[in-house]
Amino acid sequence: MANQLKLEIVTPEATTFSDSVDMVTLPGVEGEMGVFPNHVPLLTQIAAGEIVARKDGRDLFLAVGEGFVEITGERVAVLTDMAILAENIDEAKAEEARQRAEARLREKLSDDEAALVNASLAQSLAQLKVKRKHRA
Repeated sequence: MANQLKLEIVTPEATTFSDSVDMVTLPGVEGEMGVFPNHVPLLTQIAAGEIVARKDGRDLFLAVGEGFVEITGERVAVLTDMAILAENIDEAKAEEARQRAEARLREKLSDDEAALVNASLAQSLAQLKVKRKHRA
């Protein structure tokens, strides 16, 4: 375990991922960041995008929404509004969600409604990007 990190990804619905990994790549708000064991402690925001977790030479891909990450030397804890393994993404549903969100943005919306629709759009775009990048 000394050369691994405990990666935990939690959404409001459930713990989406919990396992020891060799390294993690996160979509930070200022760009992608790689995390290895013994990383300096950090608490920061993440953007909607892709998390890549490497374990035993294999990569696992997840689409994630906006959220926060707490990094310690031995743990990466992600709290996000959405996290889906690439193989579990329904591309057709994500595409429909993208189209609905884009149509809603053309309407007159309050600031709160626009923020919710933009978050929904970011989630669907993250899912589509991850799914299309890692098609089996």
